[in-house]
Parts: sequence; structure tokens; C-alpha cells
Amino acid sequence: MKNFTWGHGIFLALASFIIFILSMIFLFPNGQKNSEMVTDKYYEEELLYQSVIDAKKRADELKDKPVYSQAADGIKLTLPKDVNNDNTVVSFVLNRSDDQNLDVKKTVKLDADRSFIIPAAVLKNGNYTLRLHWIKDKIDYRLDYDVIWK
Repeated sequence: MKNFTWGHGIFLALASFIIFILSMIFLFPNGQKNSEMVTDKYYEEELLYQSVIDAKKRADELKDKPVYSQAADGIKLTLPKDVNNDNTVVSFVLNRSDDQNLDVKKTVKLDADRSFIIPAAVLKNGNYTLRLHWIKDKIDYRLDYDVIWK
């Protein structure tokens, strides 16, 4: 049996390093799973982001804010008493954090209770970011909610 020399040590260190790197490449490719951009128009929207900041600030200052709840039929959003279809345009974007194919974007009409439902049929289990945007009397408001649909 041969003695263990420094040459053997270098060879084992390099072989171990190569095996480690290859295992990181082939065994753990899931790190690229969440690499999609939130929007395809990221740079254009970045330039307009000050208006989003202002809309969020106005929404935060409201005394009565929109609320959401979850039920078996979907996600229900109810807007404040002073909001109606005559003076307000309501839209939302429901972004799925891991698959943009599951995103939902829509302009909605409110029912008699000043609410609308995002149906369960368009939702899959997982994490969403709900971006609610409404324009009341030509003034923008925006709120973001983190939603976990189960």
C-alpha cells in the first residue's frame, strides 16, 4: 500500500470541488424557478413609479380602506361607502409569484354592496400579490395585499 502524499491531497481536493460544483448545477436547478420578471414592461413602469407611490400614499391616508376576504367561491373585495360605479373605475392585478401564466388582470364593475369577487376557478393554491387600483373622481389610489390561496 502506498503512502498518502501531498499530491494525493491536491487531487482529492480538486476532485471534491468538481463534484460539488457539478452537484450544484445538476441536482439543484430550482434556483432559477423564480427568475421571471413581475412585468414585461418593467422599465417603462419604473419611470412611472412616482405616480404609484403617490397613489399608495393617498390610499394609506384613507379612513375607510378596501378590505378583502377569502371564501370557497373566491376572493371578495369590498370598497368604501363613497365608492360606486358612477364615480370610480376599479381594476386589479393578481400576480402569482412563481408563474406569470397564472396572473389575473381585469377591470371590474362593483355590485350593489360595492364589492366584486375574483372567482376560485381562476386561482391555484399558492402565494399571490393583489394590486388593487381605483380611480375615484380622477384621483388614483392603490393598495397591495399579499394573498395566500389555499
